[in-house]
Amino acid sequence: MAKVLVCDAMSTGPLKTISDCPYLEMTYNPEVSADELPAAVKGMHAMVVRSRTKVTKPVIDAFDAMQLIIRGGVGVDNIDVAYAHEKGIEVRNTPAASSVSVAELAIAMMFSLARKLVPATNSMLAGAWEKKAFKGSELWQKTLGVVGLGRIGREVARRGEALGMKVIGYDPFVKAEQVTEAHVEPATLDELIARADFITLHVPCDETTHHLINAARLAQMKKSAYLVDCARGGVLDERALAEALKAGLLAGAGLDVYEKEPPAENLFAGMQNVVLAPHIGAQTAEGQERVGDEVAVILKDYFAASARA
Repeated sequence: MAKVLVCDAMSTGPLKTISDCPYLEMTYNPEVSADELPAAVKGMHAMVVRSRTKVTKPVIDAFDAMQLIIRGGVGVDNIDVAYAHEKGIEVRNTPAASSVSVAELAIAMMFSLARKLVPATNSMLAGAWEKKAFKGSELWQKTLGVVGLGRIGREVARRGEALGMKVIGYDPFVKAEQVTEAHVEPATLDELIARADFITLHVPCDETTHHLINAARLAQMKKSAYLVDCARGGVLDERALAEALKAGLLAGAGLDVYEKEPPAENLFAGMQNVVLAPHIGAQTAEGQERVGDEVAVILKDYFAASARA
């Protein structure tokens, strides 16, 4: 019997699938604290985390039976993957499950920014009727620049094309012919930043992409352009973005992710040309169900062989 610790909230259906599996014994503790975690992992053969739980070196050092860590989601930056591998522990994630949810949020932010929906809503809630104050722009026939053409980036590109946008993309790890097969025009990062009316980020944050979008690159954008980050906060220099918005170097920005979550300070307080969300890209009913289903499949497949032995 493999013991599984689920450290973060999951949908009811996948939890039942795990608990009903005859060779898995699940402990569901979605509120376990960082201080409690080293004790909670004792005797566990697998653990499931979302973005809340951090699997650090001290946590990994507390393992005495752990074989598998599953991150329900795309990024694994909340897990010390290198150290886990050093200890012989496998790390898995669910990269495809939330792609549509994140892609739809990125497009939603573009619409919201282009049509000034946040300031218009705030105006209406204040009892005003300022019809002429909120002249917007269309996405149709605009240039969409997609930075990162993995699963999510390609989903955004498909939706941009469907909206009648011209889609250009940058990804040094994807071959040019694969980019064109996705109906995306290949571009260098500098070309993309200079040409795009909407720029959306879909890359992981590592030593090569940390502050990929910095003050210098923000200065290359069109003053009429919008920037959306639904990837990882560290890809974007938030302080540089706040300064660029104040200086009018771009028209607006939408952020779902931040370098520190929750942010230590609100750099965008009082700004009317931003759309902000608390890392909700994967937070749809459908996306959460798919994430949980993938987690359940990984657990069942991984421990099936030992169950048959």
